[in-house]
Amino acid sequence: MAKGIMIVAEQREGALRKISLELASTARKLADAGGDEVSAILLGSGVESLAAELGKYGVDKVFVGEDAALEPYVTEAHAEVTAKIIKENDPAAVLFGASVQGKDLSARVAAKLATGLATDCTDVKIDGGKLTCTRPMYAGKCFGEVEISASPQMASLRPNVFPAVENAKAGAVTKVDVKVEAQKSKVLEVQKDTSGKVDLTEANAIVSGGRGLKGPEGFAILEELAAVLGGTVGASRAAVDAGWREQKDQVGQTGKVVSPNLYVACGISGAIQHLAGMSSSKYIVAINKDEEAPIFAKADYGVVDDLFKVVPALTGACKKLIG
Repeated sequence: MAKGIMIVAEQREGALRKISLELASTARKLADAGGDEVSAILLGSGVESLAAELGKYGVDKVFVGEDAALEPYVTEAHAEVTAKIIKENDPAAVLFGASVQGKDLSARVAAKLATGLATDCTDVKIDGGKLTCTRPMYAGKCFGEVEISASPQMASLRPNVFPAVENAKAGAVTKVDVKVEAQKSKVLEVQKDTSGKVDLTEANAIVSGGRGLKGPEGFAILEELAAVLGGTVGASRAAVDAGWREQKDQVGQTGKVVSPNLYVACGISGAIQHLAGMSSSKYIVAINKDEEAPIFAKADYGVVDDLFKVVPALTGACKKLIG
């Protein structure tokens, strides 16, 4: 009989992604309610040492699969091994991160296992063995509760929504005999982001700019504020389409979905496409000259004024507060 909760951990170049710790903590909380075990799948090359860190966040057992074909990440190879481990261990529920990699992998694994998948969830709970997932629908206009009728029950969780809380467990390693079949695809080149900036999906603070920045040079004041806040800079689709920022900086339905503690929207009107990508932020601050801008309906705090006056003043005030 299916039992326990399994997570699929993500690592990059030998370091766990933040979403992996969030998954571990969430799974631990769910498992404790039903007296279940938490297990994790960890794939790559030379990654066994990362199992101990997963143990710190509540994982009882870590299934480690190591092979050169699993590093770097390739959908085909990871989906094959992940689905095999899930089949062999029959967990009641499996949690993925709703990251770029997690979205890619979870859909392929769900198809291989012929089961359902609730994506981009902002809340999950278990009652009587039934996993209920809350997820935004219709570009964030409403939320729906989803239950999976097939087994295992699978869901992907939105990054930065679920807290990562230490809860030490064994993190015992179980080595998996990995036999990756010949793959139809392979990674020829990896182009790394050498900027050193925090990824938007993992940032605690994001300062985003839109059409109101008037040009790429306007983002300089946002960069300064983001640096003071220890965050990173995002952009609306309009700013990216205009060539002012790279596509990787885009926040929105066709960009990245983010959930920082603080989201500062500067010169962004608040089209539904953009709101869908940042509406789950804990605190939203909007700065816009147009008092009728839709972003103000979503913001916790709003400033109706010229952003070129407000942002530098805000940066100066933050410098004084932070010291």
